[in-house]
Amino acid sequence: MIREGGCLCGAVRFKAEGEPLNVRICHCRICQKAMGSPYFARAQFDQRALSVEGETARYASSEKIDRVFCKRCGTRLFAWRRNGTLAGVALATFDDRNAFAPTEHIWVSEKLAWVKLDDGLTQHQTTIPA
Repeated sequence: MIREGGCLCGAVRFKAEGEPLNVRICHCRICQKAMGSPYFARAQFDQRALSVEGETARYASSEKIDRVFCKRCGTRLFAWRRNGTLAGVALATFDDRNAFAPTEHIWVSEKLAWVKLDDGLTQHQTTIPA
């Protein structure tokens, strides 16, 4: 199956082929800052499963991750592993924003105090092994 998505202004479009490796909500401080949000809800894909059209920019948010966003409107689209393996795709950027539902929370130890996790999903205090 191929699912498509893109940025707010439409300048960047992407296609994700197949099913994601996992679908998680990350509460780490880096994701909070990078997304300007309490967390990063994302579907993780092998980078080879993604094709991207349009002009993007990157910011190295850590030595392992580049944040990829639309150069025109600033929509935050991906957390791209710098080693060429995986990419987290922001769930709300898919055309069908309900295409994937998260199954776990990670980095719960860094979640904002007012965020209540009562959805019944598995919670991990930090990350979990790949």
